[in-house]
Amino acid sequence: MKLILAITGASGVTLAQKFIASLPKEIELFVIQSQNATTVFEKEENIEVLADTDIAAKVASGSFKCDAMLILPCSMNTLAKVSCGIADNLTTRTASVMIKEQRKLILAPREMPFSPIHLENMLKLARLNVIIAPPILGYYSNPSTLEEMEDFLIGKWFDLIGIEHQLFKRWGEA
Repeated sequence: MKLILAITGASGVTLAQKFIASLPKEIELFVIQSQNATTVFEKEENIEVLADTDIAAKVASGSFKCDAMLILPCSMNTLAKVSCGIADNLTTRTASVMIKEQRKLILAPREMPFSPIHLENMLKLARLNVIIAPPILGYYSNPSTLEEMEDFLIGKWFDLIGIEHQLFKRWGEA
């Protein structure tokens, strides 16, 4: 499986790092990091870090086959650009390609409360089959630590992408 992960907000970058650490090793991962997401990633096997300014990177082409793209965290600036079709950096260009090619695109907006403009942009994207999946806890999993909360969120995103995991207890499981 090929996966693109774009990181577009400074708040929530640690969740993106944990997402990466939780991925099965067989996932081929391409990471796009915005200037605002300045956390430095250690090079790991199967991770290719791409500059958000490299609009010509292979992931920006419709001929580049990948299974899904997740923008985590997704700043409201990035969400608005994707909603309006603005492709002025590698993240927004790649998201535009995912929509054009009708491939799975998941946005994890991080700011709250949502303004009417944010909600209109999310609705517009949802109508285009973009999955809007903000980091919202499911309290039925009874998390008692920050790590358990993060595992739940990452597990929900894995479910959307089709990655098997045991990160949280599902509803009705003993």
